[in-house]
Amino acid sequence: MPNIITKFERAKPEDVAALAKFGSATVHEAQGRLGALSPRLKPIDRSMKLCGPAFTVLGAPRDNLMLQLAIEYAQEGDVIIMSAGEYEDAGCFGDVLGNACVAKGIAGVIVDTGVRDTEMLIELGLPVFSLSVCIKGTVKETLGQTGVDIVIGGEVIHPGDVLCGDADGLVVVRKEDAAEVARLSQEREDIETDLIAKYKAGRTVIDLCGLEPVLKAKGLTTDL
Repeated sequence: MPNIITKFERAKPEDVAALAKFGSATVHEAQGRLGALSPRLKPIDRSMKLCGPAFTVLGAPRDNLMLQLAIEYAQEGDVIIMSAGEYEDAGCFGDVLGNACVAKGIAGVIVDTGVRDTEMLIELGLPVFSLSVCIKGTVKETLGQTGVDIVIGGEVIHPGDVLCGDADGLVVVRKEDAAEVARLSQEREDIETDLIAKYKAGRTVIDLCGLEPVLKAKGLTTDL
């Protein structure tokens, strides 16, 4: 198997665009509470959001050679996601590579290691999710692979799956399920919009959530 694999099926652009409308929590709930990556992986700025097909990278701790190669070979709109052993004590990505990503049209970067130059990355506007922020540098020594299945944040990511991320976290949607999950996400959002309107109109949580029989069965008592 070659180190660099670029030819894999990606989620359809229209399905990616449909999923991009929703927050990560909505997508996670809509697909049966599946696909949530570890909450330790967070954006370096709360305003950052990403949604795009996964360009997977298998790297090594304290080594960003494969990350650089991923930037070279990824397509416009891809989200580069690198598994590198959950090594927090190195900054494998910074403003120089960030500018390379923006020039290439990369939709975002996710690494289970550290990043640095965060102030400049935030100004650049590239969505970056990482395990830590660390000023320590890396080497360029170890060949890994791109375009293969990886495990990161406790989830298996297949090349071309859709990654959605925001301030709340990251969720992966299988490419073959993307259209259906987008539909279910819209259904969930419509239900929640209706609930919010009813709360504003004076309805109660116990009423709308159907909690009365549950609380009665559990023997809830109050001082009212």
